[in-house]
Parts: sequence; structure tokens; C-alpha cells
Amino acid sequence: MRWDNLRLSADSDQGALFGADEVVARTFDTPEFRGMTFYEVRARSIVNKVPGASRVPFRWTINPYRGCSHACAYCLHGDTPILMADGRPKRLADVRVGDSVYGTAHEGAYRRYVLTEVLAHWSTVKPTYRVTLEDGTELVASADHRFLTGRGWKHVTGRMHGTGRRPYLTTNDELLGTGGFAAPPGDTSEYRRGYLCGMIRGDAHLSTYHCPSPRGKDFCRYRFRLASADPEALGRSRRYLVDIGVATREFTFASATGVRRAMAAIRTQTRAAFETITESVRWPTCPDGGWTKGFLAGIFDAEGSCSGGILRISNTDPDIIEQVISGMKRLDFAVAVEDRAQPNDLRCIRLLGGVCERLRFFHTVDPAITRTRSMAGVAIKNKARLRVASVEALGVDLPMYDITTGTGDFIANGVVSHNCFARRTHEYLDLDSGHDFDSKIVVKINAPDVLRTELRRPRWGREHIAMGTNVDPYQRAEGRYRLMPPILEALRDAANPFSILTKGTLVLRDLDLLRQAAEVTDVTVNVSVGFVDERLWRSVEPGTPAPRARLDACRELTEAGVGCGVLMAPILPYLTDTPEQLDATVRAIAEAGATSVSPIVLHLRPGAREWYLAWLAREHPELVPRYDELYARGAYAPKSYQRDVSARVARLARYHGIGSASPRQARHRSG
Repeated sequence: MRWDNLRLSADSDQGALFGADEVVARTFDTPEFRGMTFYEVRARSIVNKVPGASRVPFRWTINPYRGCSHACAYCLHGDTPILMADGRPKRLADVRVGDSVYGTAHEGAYRRYVLTEVLAHWSTVKPTYRVTLEDGTELVASADHRFLTGRGWKHVTGRMHGTGRRPYLTTNDELLGTGGFAAPPGDTSEYRRGYLCGMIRGDAHLSTYHCPSPRGKDFCRYRFRLASADPEALGRSRRYLVDIGVATREFTFASATGVRRAMAAIRTQTRAAFETITESVRWPTCPDGGWTKGFLAGIFDAEGSCSGGILRISNTDPDIIEQVISGMKRLDFAVAVEDRAQPNDLRCIRLLGGVCERLRFFHTVDPAITRTRSMAGVAIKNKARLRVASVEALGVDLPMYDITTGTGDFIANGVVSHNCFARRTHEYLDLDSGHDFDSKIVVKINAPDVLRTELRRPRWGREHIAMGTNVDPYQRAEGRYRLMPPILEALRDAANPFSILTKGTLVLRDLDLLRQAAEVTDVTVNVSVGFVDERLWRSVEPGTPAPRARLDACRELTEAGVGCGVLMAPILPYLTDTPEQLDATVRAIAEAGATSVSPIVLHLRPGAREWYLAWLAREHPELVPRYDELYARGAYAPKSYQRDVSARVARLARYHGIGSASPRQARHRSG
């Protein structure tokens, strides 16, 4: 997680946190803080919202520190469209942790599009620059952002010499990608009518027939049926029919077989519905742009395909063929018409222009079926005019956003864009993710006062607030700055529920405050203990209290009536995951009276990955190949491995009786 609104004062217009005279940088001549620098800043906000798609079970968090003494940025404008896994663009500001997006990876001779997960999302405020490309694509970014060119990654701005020396964009550079994304169609009545026309004319059964009545007089029956193996297209058609007053019933049209997918269908048999549908699919005299886009989307969902890098729409009806061709020309798509010389007069309309035009087609008309949009494995071969035309400073500071992905990049408005990394919360502050993260700590000295102000706001709904989600609030610096007691007092006075995750035993200093808060609201503390092997602890987590000391803190908290669980993290593959080690750790957790235990296998996100693997190469070089294999697909160990570890810990937790007493019961016993 990241923070925005980090300012030196409420009225400051200084965009960068460092380099300003008002920042107070302190060092302390004591053994515990030797070699560390503390940057004291004033935050404009302290309660931060967690991205909606995050896996964590809370929405709000407080982190009074940035960086961690335990020792264990590059941004784009929020309106920049990002290519999501479904092939549609989404504003960068709206992307969330857990979303699947397109990144790139080298496979064979080419860099290719691949799916990757968003691991982090944050914002800050920075001076902005506009990068304009030859085809008109515009990108608003900070000076530090990097784009992929034919000659490698380059920053938006830089210098040839001196301290600011770094590769940067010039008019000799050409970016890689497809070029700027086309605007999606508007959700208008004409678009919906065009979509229904394409789907129904392409795939539906719409007919009348006469039946004899018992009295000897024929009567007319009406039938409409639309079947599809793709629920996305069928669902959109059904919704659009409801918009024009037609209700339908869904049923199973065909069951799945070994070679065919199951097909569902919708139908209606009323005269009024039949007449409404018939009227809705009439060819318009002068189709507008909305109807044309809807029609092309509908006929593509009904009769189109996109395989082998070729987008086609096939049909035998000359009226449909004519409408497709004229619609494509109206939207400036070049097509070729192929006569298949078949008895049914089948003709095929093929889109020209490669991946750039395919993506423009999908974005311009927005068909419903997602699978046809896939770009996974497609090689990046530049055919767009993506040479840099200009880079200009806009002269304003704007909110800027960035994400972390598993591949280290993403597709921003059609070009390959570099991202920041999860442990690298320091990089956009001009600090590194390794030593600086451990030795240069940002302290939000006004956090308690800002918190009281935010808790008093009428719109605040007293939602659960989590602390320790990014860095430990009870790291060693807290012993000097003492930010947590007034933070806890503010939460207690507002009766606001909260939880704390810590590796520190300093939390016991505030035991009285925690008990007071637990009397008026829900309070939970979790200590992090991944293993109890002291030799390994001294090597992996040298700046933390010993695991047994953390478990002693858990025991004191639980006995005092404050619910304390254990986050059994990280479990280190091939180091702390043997049956004997897991049993020893879970047994020690149970003996500490923990209310729960939650196992988490080591995550190796970019940034943390390099830092941890460097340690592993020094201390356990024989394990490096095994880690390379286990984490070959990304930041997480295979799900099968994670499930196995979780199941073993769950069995041990039941055996040792973890969670047999609730925090409420513990409070009553202690009272």
C-alpha cells in the first residue's frame, strides 16, 4: 500500500517529499538507531483506503511510519487507460489490487503480451509532463516514469551528464505497443438497438406460423428464440430486450458434449414481443455512429471469430454482408471480402491491419464476448506510428498513480509502461527498496492530531481500521516517537474498531490503552511469528524481537482480555516447512494462548524478491535452484503447495487446541 497527500504542511505546494528545506532529518547517536535516518514530515491525511479488490478483509488502514527498522516512483495520470485482462481499458486510478491486466514477457525472439496480476496501487502528487507520439497518442506522466522503446527503457526526462544522468526520451525514440486506445462506444439506445439487430439477424430464430384450431379456424403463433454458447452475449441481449419492453425466459438449448460447449437460449412467444423485436431489427435508413458500433458488436458476437491473429465476420445474407462492409468503412476500418465459393454463398469479411486494428475494433464497438479479445502470446511488432513527437512540461502538479504487477510492466494507452515494485515504497521518494527501506524511516509526526480530525468528520462511518498492514507501528522507532499511544486514545475515544499486526513486543507498553479500547469497541492484535528457530531468526529477522518474546507478548495480551492471534508468516519453503518445524511453531503458538493462527507462505513480489534471494544466495545457496522452480510463475508459491501447508497447520492447530477460548471469555476470566 502507498500513501498520497504526504506534505510538509497543509498549505505547502511542494510536490516531492525530499529535497525541501522544511523536512527535518534526524539521526540518533544510540546503538539501536546507529546508521539510521528519520525524516519527520507532516501528513495531510492518516486514514487511508485500501484498494477495493485487495485480498485483505478491511477497507481502511493507518501507517504512522514509512520504512521499517526491523530490517527483515514512477507514476502516470489517473485518466490513463490501462489494458485489462478482458481486453477492455480501465482508468489507472480505478485499477485495484488483484485485478488482472496485460503486461509483457520475452518468449522466444519476441516480447509478447501476457496476463499479470496487480500487486499494489497507490498515488502521489508530482510535476507532470505530456509525451505526444507521432500518431497522436498522448501520455501524461511524471519525469521519472519509464516507457519501453526500441532501444530499451527510458525515463520521460533526464540528463546526459551529471547527477541526473539517465536514459530519457528524445524525438529519436519510438515506443513499443499498439498506440492510443480508441474511445469505447456510448451506452445509448441506438447502440443497444444496433447490437440487438446484429445478434438477432445473425443468430436468432424469429418466425410466425399458423396452427389449426379445434373450431376449424387457423390462428397465428409467434416465436422468438436466441441461442448462444457465450453467456456474455446472451446476457447482454436479454438486458437490451428488457430495455425495449421485451421479457424473455432462459432455458437450456443444448447440453455440453465432448466437443461442444453447452448452449443456453432465451425465448418469448407473445405477439407484442414479436412485433417489438421485429421493429427493433429493421435496417435503419440513415444509421448513426452509435447504431453502427452496436451492430458490428452484435454481428461479431453472433457470427464473428478471432483466431490465429485474424478477425473475421462470416454470413450468407447479402444484406448483412453489405451492412458490415459499410459499417467498417464508416469507422475507417480496412477490410477484405473473401468469397468462399460455397453453395450457400458464404462470404467472409476480414479485418486488415494486424493487432493494432483488432484492438481498435474491440475498443470502438465493444462486443460482449471476452474470450475473442485475448492478446495473450501475441508478439509486439510495431506497425503503429509511435515515434516521440514531443515531451513538454505542463507546469502543474497533479495526482499521479502507479501500480505494481507481476511482470514489472503494464500497457498504458497502448504502449508498454514500466511500474514500481511492492517493497519499493521508498523509490518514488528517491530512496531504494533495500538498505534505504531498512535505514531511512519516514515519521508522520502529526499522525495522532490528524487522526482525531478525521474520526470527527460526519461522513466517517466508524469502520474497522487496520494498523501494521504496510510497516510495523511498533518498530523500534516507536519507542522514541511514541505515536501509538495518542493514536490508540483517539480510537478509544471514538469507539472505533481496530486491529494491530506487529512483530514487536513494544505493543505491551500500551496494554492499558488496548484494554480500555476493548471495553468500548472491537480490538484485535496479531503478532507475526513465522517460526521459532532462533538460529534462523537471527539470520532472517535480525532487527525484530525473538519469536519466543513475541509469543510471550501474545500470552500477556490474551490474559489481559485483548484478543491476540498469530500470523504465522512467513513460512519459508525448505527452511521452516518441515513437519517437525511446523509442529514446533504451532505448539509454541498454542502454549502462548493465541486465539487463532493464520499461516502465510512467503511471497516474493518484485523488489522483495531480489532482496530475499540475495540473502538466500549468501546463506543457503543450495536452495536457490529450488526457489527458482517454486516461484517460477511469479510472486506466489503454487496454490497446491500453499494448500498443503495451510492444511497441515490447520490440523496441528486443532490438535494443539488453538482458539478454544474467545477474547471475550478471556476478558471475563481476567476481570
